Amino acid sequence: METSQADARDFAELVAELERAEAFEQRLRQLISDARDQLAAGNTSVALSMLNTALSDIDAATDVVTPGSRPAST
Repeated sequence: METSQADARDFAELVAELERAEAFEQRLRQLISDARDQLAAGNTSVALSMLNTALSDIDAATDVVTPGSRPAST
């Protein structure tokens, strides 16, 4: 019984993590699309600023891999 509850909890955590990763991906895709539109409109400085923001967001994002699932260091 405890194992099935632990499995269900692990599954729920993985689903929530996947949903967060998918939302992050969608935000990045939208930002890239917006930057492309700015480039097409000739607003290179605005596009560059948007892409720099995207890079900062990527750098600041937490790892998708949870600490417990990382392989042991060799």
